[in-house]
Amino acid sequence: MSSMNARKIVKSLIPTKLFHAIEPTGHLVEAMLVNVRYGFPSRKVRVIGVTGTNGKTTTSFFIQRMLTEAGITTGLMSTVAYGVGDDIKKQVEHMTTSKASVVQSRMKSFAAKGAEWVVVETSSHSLAQNRVWGVPYEIAVLTNLTHDHLEYHGTFENYREAKRKLFKMVNKHGLRYGVVNADDPSAEIFAHTVDNSTSYGIKNGDIKASNIKLTSTGTTYTATVGDETYNISLQIPGEFNVSNSLAALAVGRKLGLTKEQIENGLASLQSVEGRMNAINEGQKFQVLVDFASTPDGFEKFFSSVRPLVKGKLIAVFGSAGRRDESKRAEQGRIAGKYADIIVATEEDDRDDDGAKILQQIGDGAIASGKTLDKSLHLISNREEAIGFAFTLASSADDMVVLLGKGHEKTIERADGEYPWNESDVARAALQELVKKK
Repeated sequence: MSSMNARKIVKSLIPTKLFHAIEPTGHLVEAMLVNVRYGFPSRKVRVIGVTGTNGKTTTSFFIQRMLTEAGITTGLMSTVAYGVGDDIKKQVEHMTTSKASVVQSRMKSFAAKGAEWVVVETSSHSLAQNRVWGVPYEIAVLTNLTHDHLEYHGTFENYREAKRKLFKMVNKHGLRYGVVNADDPSAEIFAHTVDNSTSYGIKNGDIKASNIKLTSTGTTYTATVGDETYNISLQIPGEFNVSNSLAALAVGRKLGLTKEQIENGLASLQSVEGRMNAINEGQKFQVLVDFASTPDGFEKFFSSVRPLVKGKLIAVFGSAGRRDESKRAEQGRIAGKYADIIVATEEDDRDDDGAKILQQIGDGAIASGKTLDKSLHLISNREEAIGFAFTLASSADDMVVLLGKGHEKTIERADGEYPWNESDVARAALQELVKKK
C-alpha cells in the first residue's frame, strides 16, 4: 500500500479537525527522517522561497530563468515543473510543494548537478504541515495574499500565519532577506518578520513600475529603484506579471546581478505552462489557457485581458469541490463583470455536489447581470463546455479563456482521478471546429 493510499484511509477514519491537528506532527517526523536519510541535502545549496496566493509559479520561473541566464546554476521546484538550469521537467504531482521525501531527494539531485541556488515555490500547506522542515531558506518572497484555502486553515489569519512561517524560517539562515509586494495589505506584517527586506509594486514600494504597456503577446515597463532604472520587456502578457517580474528583479539586485543580467534574464522567459498560454489551431478567434482560480486571480486576469479584447470575451471555468465555498459566487460575479459570456463547468468536483457548485457560480454571475441560457451557461462536463464555448466565438476580435486547470494533468471527479490536459483538449476541439468550417 502506498503512503498516499494509507493517508487517505487514515483521513477517512479520523474527524477532519483532529486529522488536521495531528497531520503536522506526522509530516514533521517524516521530514526529519528523510533529511537524515539524504544527509540534509538542502544545506548543500542556497534556497529562495516564493509564497503567496497568486503568482508564485510565474515568479519562481522568472527568478530561476534570470539566475540561469546570468550563469548561475539554479534549481527549480514549482507547481508545474522542476529541474536544474535548462533541464526542466514537468511536475506530475497535483500539488504545489511536494512531500518532504520528494523535496529532499530533489535537493540531493540538484546539489549533485552543481546547483548553487534553488527556487522553491512554497505553499501554505507545506509550511503549516512542516513538509519543508530542514530547508535553510535565505530569501523569502511574498507575491500577494488574499482569501484562499480557508477550508483547511479555517481563518484568513491562520492562512497568513502559515505563509509568514516562511519569513520566520528565512530569518534563521544566510542572507535573512525578505521581498514583499507593497501593494498588498499584508506587506508590512511580512516585512517586519525578517531582519532585512525590500518592497516592490505598481502603486507602492522601493521598486516601482511605470510606463506599463500591455499587449496580447507581452509587456514592457520601466522599473525604478532610487536613481536607477531598468527597461523591462516581458514575453508574457498581463499586468500581474509586472508584479511577478518586479519580485524577481528585487531578488536579482540582492544577489548582485547587473542591470543587463536582470533585463536579459526577465526577457528570456518565454512562457510558463498553464499561465497565459495562447492556443492556435487556425481558428479565427483567440484562445488563452490560464490557471486563475481565486477571486483575486480572476480580478487580476480579467482586468489585464479585457482591454485587449475588442469583440466577445467568453470565459470557461469552474470551482473546486471540497474547497472554500465562499469563493464560488465571487468567481461568478467577477467573471460576469468582465466577460460577455460565461460557461460554468467542472474544475475538480471531487465528491462534492457538482450541480451545487455550478449553481453557486451562477448565482454570482446572475448578480453581475448575466442571464441563464443567454450570457450564462451551466455545462457540467468540461470537455463539452470547452467545445460549446468555441462555437460562440465568431470573429478575430473574440477571445475564449479557459481558467482553473492550467497545467494540471488530472481532473478529480467523484469516482476518481482522470487524465486531463487543458491545452490538448482545447486543441482537439479547435481542430474539429476548423475541420467543419
